[in-house]
Amino acid sequence: MSKVNPAVTGAWLEGHHPGDRQFLKIGDLALESGEVLPDITIAYQSWGKLNSTGDNAILVNHALTGWADVNGWWPQMVGPGLPFDTDKYFVVCPNVIGGCQGSTGPASLAPDGKRWGSRFPSLTIRDMVAAELAFTKKIGVSKYQLSVGPSLGGMRSLEWAIDHPNLIGSICTIGSSAVATGDQIGSATIQIRAIKSDPHFNNGDYYEQSVGPTEGMGIARRIAHLTYRTESEMDVRFGRELQGDDTGRFAVESYLDHQAQKLAKRFDANTYISLTEAMLSHDVGRDRGGVAAALSKVKVPMHIVSIDNDRLFPPRLQQEIAELAPSVSTLHTISSPFGHDGFLIEVETVGQIIKNALNLAKISN
Repeated sequence: MSKVNPAVTGAWLEGHHPGDRQFLKIGDLALESGEVLPDITIAYQSWGKLNSTGDNAILVNHALTGWADVNGWWPQMVGPGLPFDTDKYFVVCPNVIGGCQGSTGPASLAPDGKRWGSRFPSLTIRDMVAAELAFTKKIGVSKYQLSVGPSLGGMRSLEWAIDHPNLIGSICTIGSSAVATGDQIGSATIQIRAIKSDPHFNNGDYYEQSVGPTEGMGIARRIAHLTYRTESEMDVRFGRELQGDDTGRFAVESYLDHQAQKLAKRFDANTYISLTEAMLSHDVGRDRGGVAAALSKVKVPMHIVSIDNDRLFPPRLQQEIAELAPSVSTLHTISSPFGHDGFLIEVETVGQIIKNALNLAKISN
């Protein structure tokens, strides 16, 4: 096994300290593309204890650059007496396939002993859920009381409600949608192009190099981060102020540089592309007669959460879900000046919605 220079990728790799990660083999998975992803490993973390009937579980689905450690990206949510109450529930968060924090992804070793790189197959949201389903069976969960997630995680929760209603009591999608929009596709494809234009990208086969496409991924992250926050926040927080150092940068420029550098330490450029492209493929109506037809068949309670100033997933997208499945949907709107990232920051409000969802799930069961 060759060592990979940290300047190439921030992925968790074989030989790195596992921390609190656990690893589970789920076998081969036939993908929607027709390809088979072999011998998949799922990295995950869990809290609390699974009961004897396996039905006190909560599935947390992380967002694009999230990972299995919920406490690392969604603090104050998991623990005794917290929204994901570990005195009552078995809380589990798997890193998605295509990810870079221990689950099989582009930076992982393929069966031939070389890193997948450009050979890693295309994924869809439904592929990710299929892997989560196999994972669920392996760990002995018979039913999730709640499948919950923001953004990419909300997309997966919605697919759970449509395809596996017998395995969940309810879902909660936060700042998500039933289908990727043209605006999202426009922003995301520019981000992907930024990564692929990096001279060190090498068509995705950069793991044996001394330098990876971290500059391209940094540009992608800067673009994305502007969509995660609000125009008013950027103006109030930074305005036209200079950073006040010898770089001559605007303060907002320095802030975005910082976000790019943080991501480079824990993420992989190929994973950024793989998961982003999966999000762009998201359409619950595909091969189901359209979005309205797909949502009309949902029978489990859906708690749909909007963030009023979200410019990446504007409230009209969550309102659409609620309107197309009115008998099972409850629409909640969070007021936050932080835009899409409000789900990370407004933890008290989001936490109360989740507690209420879990209480209703127990009543309906």
